[in-house]
Amino acid sequence: MMTREATDYERIAAAIDYIRNNFKAQPNLGEVATAMHLSSFHFQRLFTEWAGVSPKKFLQYISIAHARTLLKDKGATLFEAAFETGLSGTGRLHDLFVNIEGMTPGEYKNGGAALTINYSYAETPFGNMLIASTTKGICYMAFADDEALALKELQHIFPNAQYRQMTDILQQSALQIFRHDWNNHDKIKLHLKGTDFQLKVWEALLKIPTGKLASYGSIAAQLQAPSASRAVGSAVGDNPIAFLIPCHRVIQSGEALGQYHWGSTRKAAMIGWEAAQVNGEG
Repeated sequence: MMTREATDYERIAAAIDYIRNNFKAQPNLGEVATAMHLSSFHFQRLFTEWAGVSPKKFLQYISIAHARTLLKDKGATLFEAAFETGLSGTGRLHDLFVNIEGMTPGEYKNGGAALTINYSYAETPFGNMLIASTTKGICYMAFADDEALALKELQHIFPNAQYRQMTDILQQSALQIFRHDWNNHDKIKLHLKGTDFQLKVWEALLKIPTGKLASYGSIAAQLQAPSASRAVGSAVGDNPIAFLIPCHRVIQSGEALGQYHWGSTRKAAMIGWEAAQVNGEG
């Protein structure tokens, strides 16, 4: 049962879970609202305020049928649909603003001994987030349902770094990913610890347009390694930058949404939210 203290995201996440678990029954607005212990009017208003679309429209976006529509896109192949670019106006790709810089071999091997990492927590439409940065760029973004655990995961990646809990301009810039107006935004820089293959996979993820989906196989094909789908999957799972490097846009070849490091419900919510923005519903 949802409590009064539950965040809007937690209420909407619970609603998405309910719909996914009862998809074949096609529950209507009243049934979902009742399951959330809210009136239909309150639930409709809350959901629309959070997502910018009605519950009915949003749930259409996160359905598997919608994923199929995105992949087919006027008869294009999976590869073409996944990596086409050129959106403009309010749908401008945030990915074009992102630049990856890999860490030096020394930084990679010594666990960040020479690095000072600033970190802070911030609320996003999809829950609390931990974001961390070096002087060169963002090095970590993760949803932090448990703040202590999220910080521990960051420290595991850079065990020898010096940590300061503080917000800086790099973090503030990156968090604008959740805003709609990017007209006056500088390029975001990422400072990542990863193998050459991981960095290539993460760069490929940045080429998946907002509102589109790709399979592990299509990414492997782009990297000219068509037999490396499993290795691509591992690299996607190791992505240290939630949402900004959009690993949530990668689904299984059978068009199922698949798993997500920060929860499949959150993944479904992000896919639906982005589709709503691109289609002018947000």
